Amino acid sequence: MKKRLVTLILSMAMVLSLAACGGGSQNKETQAPSGNAGETSQAAPAGTGETIKLTLWGAEEDQTYLSGRVEAFKQAYPDQTFDIQIGVESESTAKDTVLTDIEAAADIFSFADDQLADLVDAGALLALDDTMSQVLQAYAGKTIDDVKAANVAVSVDDATYNDTLYAFPTSADNGYFLYYDANVFTEDDVKTWDGLLAAAAEKGEGKKVGMTFASGWYNAGFFYGAGFTTGRNDDGTTTMDWNGTSPSGITGVQVTQAMLKIAADPSFMAVADGDLSNQINSGKLCAVVSGTWDADPAQKAFGDGYAATVLPTYTVGDQQVQTGSVGGAKLMGVNAHCENSGWAVLLADFLTNEESQTIHFEERQVGPSNINAQNSDAVKENVAINAVLQQSQFAVIQKAGGKYWDPAKTFGEKIAQGAIAGDDASVQAALDELVEGVTAPIN
Repeated sequence: MKKRLVTLILSMAMVLSLAACGGGSQNKETQAPSGNAGETSQAAPAGTGETIKLTLWGAEEDQTYLSGRVEAFKQAYPDQTFDIQIGVESESTAKDTVLTDIEAAADIFSFADDQLADLVDAGALLALDDTMSQVLQAYAGKTIDDVKAANVAVSVDDATYNDTLYAFPTSADNGYFLYYDANVFTEDDVKTWDGLLAAAAEKGEGKKVGMTFASGWYNAGFFYGAGFTTGRNDDGTTTMDWNGTSPSGITGVQVTQAMLKIAADPSFMAVADGDLSNQINSGKLCAVVSGTWDADPAQKAFGDGYAATVLPTYTVGDQQVQTGSVGGAKLMGVNAHCENSGWAVLLADFLTNEESQTIHFEERQVGPSNINAQNSDAVKENVAINAVLQQSQFAVIQKAGGKYWDPAKTFGEKIAQGAIAGDDASVQAALDELVEGVTAPIN
């Protein structure tokens, strides 16, 4: 069966007039480094008789999982010899490492969704175009459209740039929500920021409600929830409307004043970016805004009261506004310079299919993007993953250029420290300064 598929894929390669992948006659200069649809000169997988060499990068905590799945991939193609080397690279730093030397980077690598645009612009990712779809059809019995249909829409959007899919979704749990101690709070208490903070003061025995404000990833949730936006332009600059009025009629001034009120509450603790886990472990918190990566410390800290839910609403005038969030996915892409791109695409698809995502959840509690895997009873019963999936209805895909992060962090720090006076004029001036810095041209 496998030999018949090999013949089929080689025939396809000849029809498309593509050079055999990994055959030695194809050099870097003749490949399309941008990986744009219709421009690649890389071929479908080579046949048996040669060793297919691939390199794979993944997070340190995923090494055991990846090793097991790579062995399963080899078993799926027993007539083919593989040499697949697995290396360590965090999803959070993958872009920086890859762009240091794209040709020397791994053939397949995992990365956070907010890195996609820069990787594509630099020509580092292979487009999952019609050619690659035919490779999948011949070898895996699916097309790129099938891959899209198998995963939740937000993860597919995260993997798409200029209407082209450039990566396979691996998870859909990259967001934040509220962990809380159910021995301290009732379900009604955690519905609003006002109720949460009041209950913490009354029953928290000195413990605080924690959140990171000094981060454009976390503090943006208040503005996104009110209908404000950020965007990334083709030149890498950012658009932002936070100093105006949202379509819902709420002003940026009102959102900021609500945040200032929360930050000033004695029961609130502004936690530095990256320090949430430490503060949970310290036992100082009875509720905290964080993500699935803090499930273990939250469960240990809250014990039998361990619970999680969507973010609370906050008060603007006489209305409650749902706190939004940034939702996203982890992705797996193929290097545009990969010499064995067809096999690399097949491996990336295998590592992100329903079976692999199910095993990834079972081994590491990673929230699947695959719809079938996501709908399993085990996933639904997971406290943290269930909360992030519930919060996803209020989440947006954050689009922002490089100038966004520092001004947004500084703005959040000022709110956390109470360094912005609460009157309308002072808040408006702070917002205008924020927008000016975020939307500045790229030098």
